[in-house]
Amino acid sequence: MIAPVLAGLARGLVAALATSALLAHAALAAPTHDPAARAQSESYKDITANLDPGTAALGEKVYNTVCVSCHEHGLNRAPQRFILAFMTPESILKALTEGVMRTQAEALSLEEKQAVAQYLTSRGLGSGDNADTTVMCASATPELDALPVLRGWGFDAGHSHFIPDDYAGITRDNVGRLQLKYALAFPGAVRARSQPLVAGDTLFVGSQSGTLYALDLDSGCAHWTFQASAEIKTGVLIEHWNPGDAAADPLLFFGDIIGFQYAIRARSGELVWRKRMDEHPALTLSGTAALTADTLFVPTSSLEEGTASDPTYPCCTFRGALVALDPASGEEKFRTWLVPSPQPRGRNASGAQQFGPSGVPIWTVPLVDEQRGLVYVSTGDNYSSPATGLSDSIVAIDMKTGATRWHYQATADDAWNGSCAELVQHNCPEEDGPDVDFGSSPVLATGSDGKALVVAADKAGQVVAVDPDTGKLVWKKRVGRGGVVGGILFGLAAHDGVLYVPVSDVPDGRSYAIPARPGLYALDVASGDYRWQSPAPDDVCRGRPACYPGNQTVPGITSQLLFAGANDGYLRVYDIRDGSVLWEADTAREFQTVSGASASGGSIGGSASVIAVGGRLVTNSGYGFAGKMPGGVLLVYEVAAPEAGE
Repeated sequence: MIAPVLAGLARGLVAALATSALLAHAALAAPTHDPAARAQSESYKDITANLDPGTAALGEKVYNTVCVSCHEHGLNRAPQRFILAFMTPESILKALTEGVMRTQAEALSLEEKQAVAQYLTSRGLGSGDNADTTVMCASATPELDALPVLRGWGFDAGHSHFIPDDYAGITRDNVGRLQLKYALAFPGAVRARSQPLVAGDTLFVGSQSGTLYALDLDSGCAHWTFQASAEIKTGVLIEHWNPGDAAADPLLFFGDIIGFQYAIRARSGELVWRKRMDEHPALTLSGTAALTADTLFVPTSSLEEGTASDPTYPCCTFRGALVALDPASGEEKFRTWLVPSPQPRGRNASGAQQFGPSGVPIWTVPLVDEQRGLVYVSTGDNYSSPATGLSDSIVAIDMKTGATRWHYQATADDAWNGSCAELVQHNCPEEDGPDVDFGSSPVLATGSDGKALVVAADKAGQVVAVDPDTGKLVWKKRVGRGGVVGGILFGLAAHDGVLYVPVSDVPDGRSYAIPARPGLYALDVASGDYRWQSPAPDDVCRGRPACYPGNQTVPGITSQLLFAGANDGYLRVYDIRDGSVLWEADTAREFQTVSGASASGGSIGGSASVIAVGGRLVTNSGYGFAGKMPGGVLLVYEVAAPEAGE
């Protein structure tokens, strides 16, 4: 019964975000230097547990009287009830008082608006457990005296996750002297999964509350914060600028979990533009965008796969796409759909209209190959029948026109949604899985033979390498056991002819022909053969709840070392020659933060890598999702000075 429980939890949490975008966009995003004015982070709890009975009763009455007819059935794409629970009460209140719901709420008193906002989110306005404890810097302007060496989510154009040794400042000789420098709390968070970016002496990182921080790298104080409408799951990008230009004010780019892409000023946090990337109510942005000099490539994903668990839901209509934008204005250049327009396909046993085909989300990061003029994306499954040719595929798209050049499909006939794991499976497509999306972003890696390959991995635990010019398969290797929650997720690293593969393989209640293989594995890029294998230690969790061995995040690498966070909460540094562990720290514990408050770490998961810069290691800790250990901290470790005589 573990699988249905975990899958149901994950689907419930995911689906609860699915259509909140139309309401959330009324929460006006703005930078603030006043911690008391910042919107509070969201949570998903029992709807009355954290409120006084009077407020809860009034909020429930208002909802059932005024709101239920639209929000219980998604009328006119209105957010469903359980979806609203993931918003902040401040965001809902703003929508009711000055945003898109202002007209519908005209007859309500301010007290009633406040009550329903708190009832829907189970959070009091300004509630204590969400209190922002950020320490503000004396200067509100970040220092941007140097371009980032680690550009974009993949650190370089090929997504290698390689960090130059002199920039990392951590070697085999000094790694043993790493010690905690500081911890920053993400208030109210149960997960931390936004890829940090370092530019000059400033660290930019997003959080579950939707707060984007511009931190002083050395101390952890914040120059400014920016409040998005919802959780920032993606990484942060910054455009190129001339470091010698004192007037330069580069833009930062990131996306939130309800489908908005943002451009804000790096020096001030001022909003330049914000754009919802699709009108579909279940839209989400999971993968970080890719940035060139003149184009921002945004991958679109969806939470409809979970929403389909409801047998009365009209499944399914989302279409995955790659969207090209002008970085300065947000104006759309082209949109490449990855699935045909869904058509009516009769009704299910509950009487709900059915549509298909659908799905094929991109919850990974696009890979730009400017030499070939291509953008490579890896895709997920279909949500409804019929299964189509671009699901579970690596797809090459012309970066100027959006035309599809070639694709390689790793798994055919994969159509699945959350209904397939329920007792009532009225929305389950006839294919019924196997649900083995490409969750790993593609890598452009060069083998020892000098040939470049596009490599990606999927939830089934297999790694595939294809020719970047034709899409023809060169090799395929099953590294992990795979499973409904992976398998291999989020990405790979590559350097000097070697590919580094993290395998999660957590228990999911299903039976498999091969055993789980959590850990880290090094493969030869040219052949797919093993260079070394480093299985995860299985004696660390020792009964710790929601603790599992294995690796989900993408490693960061230098020519000597590999840096990896793990499901068990440990941050480890490996010798890149043989996979032996040289240093480790348990992050699934309580930390005193820069403000003096305490906060806890947990599993290290999601698509955020560990980064090394100037003798420091930077990592998120906490991944309260899909059964892993919750937490919400940013941790910075630093190489200490050698002892006298060393």
